Amino acid sequence: MSTTTSSKNVQESGRVLEATYLNPLALGEAAAVVSAAGMLLLGILGAMGVYEAGVAMMEQWHLFFAPTVLGTLAGMIEAAVVSFAIVYALAWLYNAFAR
Repeated sequence: MSTTTSSKNVQESGRVLEATYLNPLALGEAAAVVSAAGMLLLGILGAMGVYEAGVAMMEQWHLFFAPTVLGTLAGMIEAAVVSFAIVYALAWLYNAFAR
């Protein structure tokens, strides 16, 4: 199992600074799982008729989400892919700037 962060010491004008490295793949995968779980929860709540305002917002914001079984699965996949891509890119940029 890989770790998400590691540290390295950087010497700068007599001070030791600690820069943190983020594992973009692990962070992206974690974000994908959390996003998919959130979409599953919204799909279940939408099917039960609870939290309808949140479900309506997700239907507007996500292309494939609907409070049905197929719509929930499609929304979970969409949320996982989008979240992975965004968080992976952010972690990669962070590592590039932290060098």
